[in-house]
Amino acid sequence: MSKSIIILGAGESGVGAAKLALSRGYVPFVSDAGNGKESFLGELRESGIKFEVGGHVTENWPSTSTAIKSPGIPDNAPVLEYFRERQIEIISEIEFASRYASGRVVAITGANGKTTTTALIYRLLTDAGINAACVGNIGTSWARDIAERTTPAEVTVVEASSFQLDGTTSFRPDIAVLLNITPDHLDRYDYKLSNYAASKWRITEYQTTEDYLVYNSDDEEIKTLINNPGTNAQLVSVSNTYRFDSEQNSAENFCAEMKNKNEFIINTPHKKPFSMTIQELAIQGKHNLFNSMAAGVTGRILELRNETIRESLTHFEGIEHRLEYVATVNDIRFINDSKATNVNSVWYALECMSSPVIWIAGGIDKGNDYRDLLPLVENKVKHLICLGKDNSKLIATFSEKVETIHVVETAAEAVQVAYDLGIPNDTVLLSPACASFDLFGSYEERGNAFKTAVKGL
Repeated sequence: MSKSIIILGAGESGVGAAKLALSRGYVPFVSDAGNGKESFLGELRESGIKFEVGGHVTENWPSTSTAIKSPGIPDNAPVLEYFRERQIEIISEIEFASRYASGRVVAITGANGKTTTTALIYRLLTDAGINAACVGNIGTSWARDIAERTTPAEVTVVEASSFQLDGTTSFRPDIAVLLNITPDHLDRYDYKLSNYAASKWRITEYQTTEDYLVYNSDDEEIKTLINNPGTNAQLVSVSNTYRFDSEQNSAENFCAEMKNKNEFIINTPHKKPFSMTIQELAIQGKHNLFNSMAAGVTGRILELRNETIRESLTHFEGIEHRLEYVATVNDIRFINDSKATNVNSVWYALECMSSPVIWIAGGIDKGNDYRDLLPLVENKVKHLICLGKDNSKLIATFSEKVETIHVVETAAEAVQVAYDLGIPNDTVLLSPACASFDLFGSYEERGNAFKTAVKGL
């Protein structure tokens, strides 16, 4: 007999969950507090799925034993009390999808680099001829992929945000990749880094001794979590910090580390190590070196050939909205890094810059502490352009570190001001350090508006 299931949120995650639920014999009901996007609502209508928009009206809801919530709904949202009072389980879309998944699962999380690393691992798999899926926070929901895929994926690569992990109760990836833990979304976690870290650690909470945790051994927060509460998974360390100039070919476990200052090595138990120079990598920068190493060691765990890994890491094109080159206009370079929604992402972006920077930043502050950026801004940034409704914190922090500060309200205005300020060899960098929702619907919308404006110069 069919069972009802309630889904909160009519976006990609909610619609994907509804379509999967329908395909598995549930009768889904979708409730969205906002107006919803017509493209998603059209999918629900076409599938015959009932929904409501403009508010959660509990009187309209069917009886259920399970509720699936959108990642954008915080755990303390009043609407969730309805389910808690009735002892109804509340799960995330990736938890729901995982219950119907087949094949191996690789899940990636971290404050920074997870989209790039997810895309890298997916590239490794597809280059190896493996039927793979790339889902989660990177774009297509996992639930949608399962519902619409005709042939089940052999390996599914899931980018998992902390918001998605918060709603997991049994999610167990075969390989979990934890890149880093730095302050992000602290407004969602009572402004406590420990709460945010605990959320990230859920990626390994249900792993067993048959599974692997690929982790950043240079990250102090992660090292603390490994000691307490710990994990049952097999540990695979990754470090892009060069410590000594000697080959480490005797490792009995998987690991990735620097062989010397210009070359990294991936150790595979009982097999010849894989090594590659930094210069060979398609994407450069210290953070991308780590992402490539994490992807490479994941490939070796999946028993991909060294030649395939080398070829993929050499020809990877990068991802949209992450240090994406847009154009050069009168010798002024424009870089779209709209996905950089936290301070650490901007740190990496600025660290990569080799020419004077005109920096476009701003949006909804997520509890950011900008002080870590002060040395880089002082050394690399000439002008700061604030693109957001409330720029007071940015202005207060950097007013004495840059030549000028300008406040704008549109991406087109930001690009024009930056172009007018620029001289040959300057780089205009959109790297906001903030969420986009004050002026834009998403970081993608912000990045696309920036690119459109640049191409219109």
